[in-house]
Amino acid sequence: MAIVVLNLIKKHRFSTTIATFPSFFSIFAKNRMSMEYSKNIIGRKHEQDILNACVETHRAEFVAIYGRRRIGKTFLVKQFFQDSFDFYTTGIYKISKAEQLKDWQEKLRRYSGVKRTRPKDWFEAFYQLQDFLETKAEQEKIIIFIDELPWLDTPKSNFLRALEMFWNSWASTRNGLKLIVCGSATTWMTNKLLGDKGGLHNRVTRPIRLAPFCLEETEEYLQSINIEWERQEILDTYMILGGTPFYLSLLNPAYSPAQNIDELFFGQDPILASEYDFLFSSLFNDANLYRKVVETLAIKLKGMTREELVQTMKTSNNGKLSEVLDNLKKCDFLRSYQAFGKKEKGMLYQLSDMFTLFYLRFVKNNHGLDEHAWSNMPEGKRNAWSGYAFEQVCILHINQIKHALGISGIACNVCSWTYKNANQGAQIDLVIDRGDKSIDLCEMKYSIGPYELKKDYVEWMRERRNLFRDVTGTNKTLRLTLVAAGGIKQNKYSSSIQGKVVLSDLFLS
Repeated sequence: MAIVVLNLIKKHRFSTTIATFPSFFSIFAKNRMSMEYSKNIIGRKHEQDILNACVETHRAEFVAIYGRRRIGKTFLVKQFFQDSFDFYTTGIYKISKAEQLKDWQEKLRRYSGVKRTRPKDWFEAFYQLQDFLETKAEQEKIIIFIDELPWLDTPKSNFLRALEMFWNSWASTRNGLKLIVCGSATTWMTNKLLGDKGGLHNRVTRPIRLAPFCLEETEEYLQSINIEWERQEILDTYMILGGTPFYLSLLNPAYSPAQNIDELFFGQDPILASEYDFLFSSLFNDANLYRKVVETLAIKLKGMTREELVQTMKTSNNGKLSEVLDNLKKCDFLRSYQAFGKKEKGMLYQLSDMFTLFYLRFVKNNHGLDEHAWSNMPEGKRNAWSGYAFEQVCILHINQIKHALGISGIACNVCSWTYKNANQGAQIDLVIDRGDKSIDLCEMKYSIGPYELKKDYVEWMRERRNLFRDVTGTNKTLRLTLVAAGGIKQNKYSSSIQGKVVLSDLFLS
């Protein structure tokens, strides 16, 4: 380390006065931060790789991190950079431009040590930031972090154009300058920043979409907060909270999974009972329309075509609906997929967000009559929901399923298949159409213990396979595949299944 320090001193020609030490050690930290992953960050290795590459380049970088509320964007940036910023500020939800500028003025005073007049608009605010950062010209790296960027863009504020001026006229020319911005309002980030048609078009050098945790990351996170649960318990909790780090952080190690759900959704002043409404209002300007689409899709859990959605909602089939559906996909509320053998016209839209599915099914119309509603839920009602929720978990972990089947390196199309005529009907929720001339027809079964295959069930799967071949006319090899949460009990019918995936497979990276 001493050699590194000496080399940095020589490289930057630092004097050894006390006044220069803070600046020197700030630079040393910024050079060191790209050498290893933060021990406090669970998962996010790909995202850290991108941030590492950003820090190591000599050119200016504009990084935009987006993802739904509570997903851990701020935590990722602060932990990765160890709070070592040359300027950091955050937008504040639903306050005026004047109040935002006042807060900006105070943040700039804290970092610069100089009290400036309050900027009259965002152009002046960025000019003041530029003046301050020019005093750091000797630094190899300058790190700027602006969090909740969309909330700074109040109506008629011209914030985006001022940001454009700051980046294009000055920041982009400063080697070593790194501008990192975050935003929970995903539609603003993707449409107004990343999709800007003006001076910010294609100016973001490294966009990062932060997704929810997978099961493996969820397990690692729970262990980091002293929750040592069996994987079945982790799965059960994931089927309700999904992989949203903030929701997981609310779990109490002293409680069982069921007790935690009671506390979070049904207890006295439950913290997550009001989350649903605020989630939409913080993400979308037209929150009511987005909620209507989501709640309509919740009626038919297997999914709807666009035409079915329009008919059920009694709305227009126009560009606004396309925008809403696209934005909901970007925020991980729903997924779209094609039915096997059909083109884009047969696209299905399905509600896939675990938290929203649970809320609409069990919480929205609950009137607080039972503080232990989940623990006391009738087994039949809970099992019916668990089967569907497990299917969604499997679809979210399709890469893990492909790995378990040994087809990670094979091009695949993931879809569903539905058939119905006057005499019979059939549905397969997960079809993996493989590039090696095989198709996995997947059945997903939620159970606490090992699932026991029986004669009638195996015969039903075979009949459905034969119907699939007759209707589609495919000449590919059709494989019966079972994804079983509780494992598969070995018996004389087990060999009838060509592909087997168990819960431990879903926990692999």
